Amino acid sequence: MLIFAGLWLAAWSDGFVRVGVGTIVVLGIFATATYFVDAAMMALGMKRFGTSRRAMIGAAVGMVLGMFFGLPGLIVGPFAGAVFGELTAHQDLRRAGRAGLAAWIGFVIGTAVKIGLAFAMVGIFLTAWFVF
Repeated sequence: MLIFAGLWLAAWSDGFVRVGVGTIVVLGIFATATYFVDAAMMALGMKRFGTSRRAMIGAAVGMVLGMFFGLPGLIVGPFAGAVFGELTAHQDLRRAGRAGLAAWIGFVIGTAVKIGLAFAMVGIFLTAWFVF
């Protein structure tokens, strides 16, 4: 959202002459998509590994709680939440570890997609600013 706010502010400073409303709407859609990417990628990764619903909920809770602890919390939170959730569903430590790994891999892939979306937003903005 900060990238979107900065790009909107830059377009506003020019009176939306170079970057029009249509471009801003597209950038808004990209910004909104970034909110859903983490959860969606984590859920897809966990589903692929065959984890339980509790593990998915645990990973989501771990991701939210991890935000309060900075980067280490964001890295460890989904993993720990998925492991805890899977342990409550099945008392198998090996299976819980696989659920945690699946959550972490999904989180990493989601982060990479979010970075790609951020670069795409800046690229769209710069193209509209300098080309059109």
